[in-house]
Amino acid sequence: MKQISKIGLSLIAVTCITVVGYANKLVSDETLGLRKTSVDSEESVKPEVTKYKKAAAGTSKKINRAFQDAPPMIPHDVEGMLPITIDSNQCKDCHMPEVASSMGATPIPKSHFMNFRPMPKYDGETFEKTTDDMKNETSIKEQEVLVGARFNCSQCHAPQSEGELVKNNFKAVYTKKDGAKKSSWNGSKLTEGLDTLNQK
Repeated sequence: MKQISKIGLSLIAVTCITVVGYANKLVSDETLGLRKTSVDSEESVKPEVTKYKKAAAGTSKKINRAFQDAPPMIPHDVEGMLPITIDSNQCKDCHMPEVASSMGATPIPKSHFMNFRPMPKYDGETFEKTTDDMKNETSIKEQEVLVGARFNCSQCHAPQSEGELVKNNFKAVYTKKDGAKKSSWNGSKLTEGLDTLNQK
């Protein structure tokens, strides 16, 4: 019995050494990450400088959407515009629908003027549901002002830097002919298939 135990332990030890040795030949520091350099050395790691576009708003070339209905990226300089707060949002100066065309800007879409959030009644102490459980307290209501939940534009829309830190092989496929420039999420599409209480 003792002999079998010694043989078993020897086999396990040899197997572990072989596996570790084999793994060392297959995986090197240089193949572990995107940097393709040793993880022990920071000397050879020089990141590309991130350069954001400096074109003034209204003079820049629009960037194609990454995929159908993706939030459009910001193609112009945002110096002095960030951070956006609920009381200070310079994006609205050019992108509100009533002024966007005269400014040469993309208008804020209708979806940003519709409240998709549950709106329970609250009297300061207790919440009261506004609709039944099956409708998840949600009502969709069009507003004339930007919905409060949409004030932070940079939460979805981001300025783009020049240069490519990592090669991107992604090829966008759009479901609409003008999908690279426009969202299909508008009009009746906004509420299509939603089990909610519609309010005007």
